[in-house]
Amino acid sequence: MKVCGVRDAWHLDAGIVFLNHGSFGACPKAVLEHQQSLRLQLEREPVRFFIRELEPLWDAARRALADFVGCDANDLVSVPNATTGVNAVLQSLGLQPGDDILLADQAYPACRNAVRATCERRGTHAHVVAIPFPPPEPDAICEAFLAQVTDRTRLALIDHIASPTGAIFPVERLVPALQDRGVRVLVDGAHAPGMIPLNLTALGADYYVGNCHKWMCAPKGAGFLHVAAEHQAHVRPVVVSLGYQTPRAERSDFLTEFGWTGTQDPTAFLTVPFAIEYLASLHPGGWAGLRARNHSLLVEALPIIAQSLRVDASIDDGWFGSMASLPLPDRDGDEPRPGMLDTWQDVLFERYAIEVPVVSWPRHPKRLIRLSAHLHNELGDYQALAQALAR
Repeated sequence: MKVCGVRDAWHLDAGIVFLNHGSFGACPKAVLEHQQSLRLQLEREPVRFFIRELEPLWDAARRALADFVGCDANDLVSVPNATTGVNAVLQSLGLQPGDDILLADQAYPACRNAVRATCERRGTHAHVVAIPFPPPEPDAICEAFLAQVTDRTRLALIDHIASPTGAIFPVERLVPALQDRGVRVLVDGAHAPGMIPLNLTALGADYYVGNCHKWMCAPKGAGFLHVAAEHQAHVRPVVVSLGYQTPRAERSDFLTEFGWTGTQDPTAFLTVPFAIEYLASLHPGGWAGLRARNHSLLVEALPIIAQSLRVDASIDDGWFGSMASLPLPDRDGDEPRPGMLDTWQDVLFERYAIEVPVVSWPRHPKRLIRLSAHLHNELGDYQALAQALAR
């Protein structure tokens, strides 16, 4: 199979230039076929599947994913998506009135909402850390977070890779620096698995959430929550079900409770091991080669887009992996529309059949166009976008 432009491995619409892998990912045909085989296994004998077969399959999927992200499988459980994992942590912390939560202004809107709802229920306070764009040096990001820490700070929610910009935050420095000040750290790694190498054990965050449906290209509904062993007794799933207070000698309560949160289709997560192997097979260099290829494609594409926009593209390529943003030029009477499809995004899709997000976030005056790169993309996709932007 050719390395560049393996678009035929996906079901993506041939008439659309798809440059928004970062939002919901895209699942290859073979991965979906594997998921369907698991669904048929379930439906042939649902009782046998759920009662006798599911737990061993779930454990095997956790082990494969744990190897991929660098952790002990007993510290990792499945959740439908990273946002569910964030909510599970926030609801389990036992925050008190007056406690503080830190988060960046570039935090994903759903996570901002989860923090806001927690603050409203618990009487806690959210302190938002402003992170400029283009991103400053790692030391400056660390200092911005640490400057907000007080004796009331209980939790810091840190993006591993910021959703609006694609910037990779210096979590390896931030996690221990915050923990040294008595602050627990929840890392939102929604975009990290598959985009950059991970070693969650070495990172040492108290809590880490990730998605497998984005850069790993697993089916939608496959996410994970990693919890340090010392916190697992206090973390509950968002949905409390049959596993609650059902002790098993051979299994932690953490695994038991998250292992069954009600009847649902578990095949997205069970497909993760196949997705890991299949994506590696699409590049002769395996996952390392795949990541390097996607990054190199984006490095080549950014100056092309910047020239069409007449903006600066001098962003250090060490700051992003397979997703990066560029500022859009200002236009009179064309303001950002938070929470809605931006005017530019509408026009690019309706007129030119190009799917690419235009994003903004609180406290930042500029809108950005966010570019993604995966194996289904070629340089011609970005050249088509540059031509459309110029027009």
